[in-house]
Amino acid sequence: MNSDCQLSLAIDATNIRSGGGLTHLVQVLRACSLDESGFDSVTVFACRKTADHLPSRGWIKIYSAPWMEGALLWRLLCQQFRLPRLVKRAGCDLLFSPGGTLPAMCSIPMVTMSQNMLPFESDRAALFGRWSWMLLKMRLLRLLQARSFKAAKGVIFLSQYALNSVTASLGGLKGVTAIIPHGVEHRFRNPPRSMLSEKMRQNESLRLLYVSIQAPYKHHLELIKAVASLRSDGRMLTLQMVGPHTYPYSNDVQRLRLSLDPDEVYLHDSGHVRFDLIHKYYEDADLFIFASSCENLPNILIEGMSSGLPIACADRGPMPEVLRDGGVYFDPESPASIAKAISFLVDNPEIRRRLAHRSWELSQLYTWRKCGHQTLDFLARIAQQQSI
Repeated sequence: MNSDCQLSLAIDATNIRSGGGLTHLVQVLRACSLDESGFDSVTVFACRKTADHLPSRGWIKIYSAPWMEGALLWRLLCQQFRLPRLVKRAGCDLLFSPGGTLPAMCSIPMVTMSQNMLPFESDRAALFGRWSWMLLKMRLLRLLQARSFKAAKGVIFLSQYALNSVTASLGGLKGVTAIIPHGVEHRFRNPPRSMLSEKMRQNESLRLLYVSIQAPYKHHLELIKAVASLRSDGRMLTLQMVGPHTYPYSNDVQRLRLSLDPDEVYLHDSGHVRFDLIHKYYEDADLFIFASSCENLPNILIEGMSSGLPIACADRGPMPEVLRDGGVYFDPESPASIAKAISFLVDNPEIRRRLAHRSWELSQLYTWRKCGHQTLDFLARIAQQQSI
């Protein structure tokens, strides 16, 4: 989007350190040029580690301060009181905070983004335990994000499901809303491949892949039980789990895994793997499993779709919105339902092939270039409206 007036955008990345938030920030800035952005300049407020990942562009300015290197609570406090002064001093016209929280007082219009459904789905957060720190954290985040979403001139959602759920939970929003999904990196893109039938004829194990942080709403325990039951029925399957461990849930996962497969023949856990290496696990897999019951946008599911794998997927949240008719669905809280979905894919080669092609086609809708352009266009339109 081009504009005759010069606009300056501020991006609050003070609480962005790693993971999907950092990937989103980097890819959005990398996808756009100055002429296309609708802004004359972009100033990113971030710690040095985050700043080191950002693309080098003449129109991107980086501002770091010692408080941005501090602990989370200190950063949140400074975000409320110090950041607005820095943004005003930089002469910015709009503040964009993709992390979901905004300063209570700011002299310029603000836009934020909803990236986490846990604060708004209390039954999922409660899976961490009634008196858990995570449940308390999600309740606090709900309060902070509810205030921010209501105060924002604009809110970006990643899926229709998230927009409907959050706005209904908050009784509506005053600002403009947009649905702008994330993209997927090209290294995940592989056309569907037909290796399963040959493997089955040779009686080789079929490799199931689940990429996810280990947390109660990701349902690793139910998936492990499902795979173990299929093995006991004579199915030649192995499960590869990839993702960081979280205490205490991961302790339960490891206990169950080793009790069912003490020699680690078919239940494997790689733990945390660097993001730049994860695509190799998709390349080695035969079937992809996505068992989460709480997502804003299931980025990992889209990676699996893009990798050309047949997919068995949880039937909750935005997953049917994203995968549509490109997979087989199951109840993530039922090992029997998970096992049935996996068996169906294994036993039906033609359906498996068709679903893999369909999900791969759907994955082409998710590109970082489109995400970047839509994001900057949305922000520029709000900034222009506020400057009139």
